[in-house]
Amino acid sequence: MKKTVIITMCLLLAGPVFADDFTKEDTERWMAQFEQVAAEGRRLWTSPEIGTNGVACAQCHPNAANTHPETYPKFQKQLGRVIQLWEMINWCIRNPLEGEELAADDPRMIAMQAYVHKERRGVKLNPGKH
Repeated sequence: MKKTVIITMCLLLAGPVFADDFTKEDTERWMAQFEQVAAEGRRLWTSPEIGTNGVACAQCHPNAANTHPETYPKFQKQLGRVIQLWEMINWCIRNPLEGEELAADDPRMIAMQAYVHKERRGVKLNPGKH
């Protein structure tokens, strides 16, 4: 109980964090890092190196078409349950690409997700949609 009170007091004293608290340099640096990671994701997406049979994600999903990251988490028929986008990417890696799954926090998985999200930038979030 005491620990919760102390944490709550610290949060109240610190105050909220607003976008104004970030400098232009911070925003530019973070955006550049995102762009770099998304570019690596595009490279992986268009390369057969994730799988073992010469197939690349882009062969079925050029420019990340028909991936709909804005709809995750959602029920995915292939896995029979509600999943995150990275789990669907792994299904594709395992099945059409005949590769080894990547951990959710693998930099390659993060890069591929960044690329997919970048391609769908501006699309309204709609979790659960089919």
